[in-house]
Amino acid sequence: MSLLLSSFVLNFYNIPTKNNNYYYLQLQSAARTRVLIIGVKKFLKVNTQDLQNTWRAILKFKLTSIATAIILSPAAFAADMEDIERLTVEGKYLSVNQSNSIKSPTPIIDVPQSLSIMTAEEITARGITSVGQIIDYTPGVNTSQGEGHRDSVVFRGVRSTADFYLDGNRDDVQYYRALYNIEQVEILRGPNALLFGRGGTGGILNRVSKKAKTGEQFVNYNVSANTFGAYNLQLDTNVDTGDKSALRINAMYESLDNHRDFFYGDRYGFNPTARFEVSDDTIVDLSYEYIDHERFIDRGVPTANGEPVEAFEDIVFGDPENNYQTLGADVFRANVEHTFSDNLKGNFNAFYGDYDKVYSNFYAAGYNADANQVTLDGYIDNTQRENLILSSNLVGEFTTGSIEHTVIFGGEVINTKSNQDRFNTVFDSTGGDRETFNISRPLSFRGLTGTNVDGVTVTADFSDLNDDTRVDLDVYSFYVQDEIALSKNLDLVVGARFDSFDIEVFNADPDVLETRSRKDEQVSPRAGIVYKPQENISIYASYSESFLPRSGEQYANINGDADALDPDTFTNQEIGIKWDFNDSMSFTAAIFENEQTSLDNDPNDVERFIEVDSDISGFEIQLQGYITDKWHITANYSNLDGENASGVALRELPENTMSVWTTYEVNDVFGFGIGATYQDESFVVTGEDSPVLPSYTRVDASAYYTLSDKTRLQLNVENLTDTLYFPNAQSTHQATVGAPINARLSLIGSF
Repeated sequence: MSLLLSSFVLNFYNIPTKNNNYYYLQLQSAARTRVLIIGVKKFLKVNTQDLQNTWRAILKFKLTSIATAIILSPAAFAADMEDIERLTVEGKYLSVNQSNSIKSPTPIIDVPQSLSIMTAEEITARGITSVGQIIDYTPGVNTSQGEGHRDSVVFRGVRSTADFYLDGNRDDVQYYRALYNIEQVEILRGPNALLFGRGGTGGILNRVSKKAKTGEQFVNYNVSANTFGAYNLQLDTNVDTGDKSALRINAMYESLDNHRDFFYGDRYGFNPTARFEVSDDTIVDLSYEYIDHERFIDRGVPTANGEPVEAFEDIVFGDPENNYQTLGADVFRANVEHTFSDNLKGNFNAFYGDYDKVYSNFYAAGYNADANQVTLDGYIDNTQRENLILSSNLVGEFTTGSIEHTVIFGGEVINTKSNQDRFNTVFDSTGGDRETFNISRPLSFRGLTGTNVDGVTVTADFSDLNDDTRVDLDVYSFYVQDEIALSKNLDLVVGARFDSFDIEVFNADPDVLETRSRKDEQVSPRAGIVYKPQENISIYASYSESFLPRSGEQYANINGDADALDPDTFTNQEIGIKWDFNDSMSFTAAIFENEQTSLDNDPNDVERFIEVDSDISGFEIQLQGYITDKWHITANYSNLDGENASGVALRELPENTMSVWTTYEVNDVFGFGIGATYQDESFVVTGEDSPVLPSYTRVDASAYYTLSDKTRLQLNVENLTDTLYFPNAQSTHQATVGAPINARLSLIGSF
């Protein structure tokens, strides 16, 4: 069967492999012939006509790019059947554009930047339920505690609570992000101001959402429970609503539980999306998501003698009834894609999020080892935030003489309104926000009432106003980037972004009642060069800059001297290599240096400011692919070194981190996987006498059994060796206790 497209001919054949279940596609022109293997199993009920229609749509946009990116050499056609079957399992990783974040049709191998992608299929296969679990198996990044109520990632040594994105839109509210409606998670390392604006100084994390699909009907489900008593229900259904429209609904309910006393929680997520193919050239995607999340807050255990106290692994240092977080959110998204011509494509995106969050907690602020006593502190935070984001970009491809260009031109308008307040606790015994208790399990403190070390009954309330601000933020940005193919083997990437960051903060504290404002206008350049000695290898070098205004990631305030200080600036230099060294295995490596410059008060002269610098350098390697047609592996290693201007090592910066995950398909119905993640010791705070989080290795495993073509039973085990470890910490006496051995059983299938 053949399909004629311009001067190209597509031929579809069934390959008589041992399972007789694969098709291949032959792309032929007068000049040359290429062969592409399509891994389509018959039980998925995909026929040749479906393949024709799919490829007709793909080739309509950019036939030559696809052909260059993912087709194999003529030698593949002459390979034996066993080799062909292996190639169908997984194609080249780097030679296609799998990334939503880079905003261009550029293959990953041609991007002068380190990035990692984890797909929904990988997330499901590994039993991953949180962003933190993805970070555990990603090079160059590690987790931070996030005070028990938010995702917090350390990107190449830069701690962040706000460099999170959803379909390229800023998602800066502090909360734990669910994965039930996610197609893939992308982690870009290094400053990313050109495409994403302020922040992103060490990297960014972008979640790509699932969207409605025309021409498809399916109902997928995932039901799971673990040995702690937590369980999770997920539904993913897609229906045709017409020839050119579709509706998809993703929904979840999660009941939370873990190994720590008093822990509880539940989470709801509901996300309908609709797609309308308005014409052959225009696609409209609409989305609404409702989020409802409540959970217990656990800020870990104290440290003594320079490390976490292991004897406290089962003790919660808080109030069982007043350590909690609640989040309610409504998120609306609209996206319009339009193809103006074969060489020009446009995108417009509108994002609105309304968030209401309460965060209440008590935590260990001090510890007396000799007396076995702990000092508790606490506060309650309230945040109401509205984010409106309008963005658009154009991607054009053209030539000037013999030089090819891929140009991205885009702009963004953001308005954020945020009301934030914090009330500290007041103990009636001290008149302050701290009180000391004897350590026991449980502590003698519950429902804001307890017995202190003197045997006196004490009560507390949240009555001391610490902060009350009203934030109005306007951001205007535009950027341009040109990917220039100087020759067949040499690409140049140049670009810059302009940001206008205008913030007004009203301090509503009755004792202050003042308004402060600050406007920053910043240009963030980016440049890179990519040399390709051959099609499957790229060697690159890049330079980029980013900035962070003094209002911080959460716009808390600009009091004191903050409104007089310029933004912190960051520069990144990186060289690396990307190599598809065979048709099913890829390797990447990068060496980088990230420098931060900020202004601070001169301790010797209050009227002067001095530069305070820090420097982080390191290297990363990543290997992923198929060793055989049944054996897959992903392996990562990173080495980081950083210090401030005084030569003090930075907090939460383990020198060495490693991870490996490998799976083996025993037969058509059974397979298993095993992995391990290692993290070197790291400092809890940046200081000479900082406590240390000990190094650890955690081993995880999985197995699955296919019950039928539509049903799979899956077992995932975390911390197989039952290791006691402390993965991160918020401060000196708030070290997270890693979970002991636990298993999750999942039933995954479709109707």
